[in-house]
Amino acid sequence: MKTRRLLGAGFALLSAALLMGADGAWLDRISPRDHARVNPLIRDAQVKHDAVGAGAQVYRAECAKCHGEDGRGLHGRPAVISRRVSLASDGDLFWLMNNGVPWKGMPPWMMLPEKERWQLVTYLRSLNETPLAAADGNASPSQLKGASR
Repeated sequence: MKTRRLLGAGFALLSAALLMGADGAWLDRISPRDHARVNPLIRDAQVKHDAVGAGAQVYRAECAKCHGEDGRGLHGRPAVISRRVSLASDGDLFWLMNNGVPWKGMPPWMMLPEKERWQLVTYLRSLNETPLAAADGNASPSQLKGASR
């Protein structure tokens, strides 16, 4: 019984630590060059449309188990429908796919082909298409870091 309580307390502490990944600290690690990267799949409307569909499939297979089928977060993981994601540049999101936030529980996804990572970025962008998404796409990391979930 005592072991169960200790395991439960340990799990609660680990979960609380992982929840802190939504603080946006990963944005401080992105270089200006990576921030400025442009999604190659958005230049043509049909290619963009196809990328959203393909990105949705990759999201369901790889991301939904942590971020939820609806993108609103699951098991204490951050939502991908958020002000921070809306304001992040495509380059910021691509950097996140490549590097993850391992100290907060998100693995890097470099094993996915580059095209699939850009498809995920395109899909995430489509989930966040609101007037907020039309905000300054060149927001600085410090502006994004302060953006709430």
